[in-house]
Amino acid sequence: MTLSLDQARTIIAATRAKGREMELKPLTVIVLDSGGHVLAFEREDGASPGRFGIAHGKAYGAVMLGMGGRAQMARAEAQAYFMAAVNGVYGGKVVPVPGGVLLRESGKVVGAIGVTGDSSDNDAEAALAGASAAGMDAEA
Repeated sequence: MTLSLDQARTIIAATRAKGREMELKPLTVIVLDSGGHVLAFEREDGASPGRFGIAHGKAYGAVMLGMGGRAQMARAEAQAYFMAAVNGVYGGKVVPVPGGVLLRESGKVVGAIGVTGDSSDNDAEAALAGASAAGMDAEA
């Protein structure tokens, strides 16, 4: 099972639509495959250019650690040394906060979504709408 480009585009469109429905600040959305490679990316008008790195870090942490951003944040709060070590291993690319959503299909990790632009909890809510639109099981 793999995540297709069409599914990634569906995820991005639905995530952005949810953001507009919620009246969120401009969002940046990225979808990674199970190897952490970019499948698709969009940055809405008005979103700051540095948002790519944040969105990527949220998704990258989810796919590399096999846990959503909320679980990563809880782990960082409980064991800061672990997340610091993980970030060392991954060259500082992990952003362990909500908005990184792990995607599974039939229990297997197929990729992740990273969303940034509003509060982390709102970012996660928008990402979950994207996952749902693509028929994916998601862990925020």
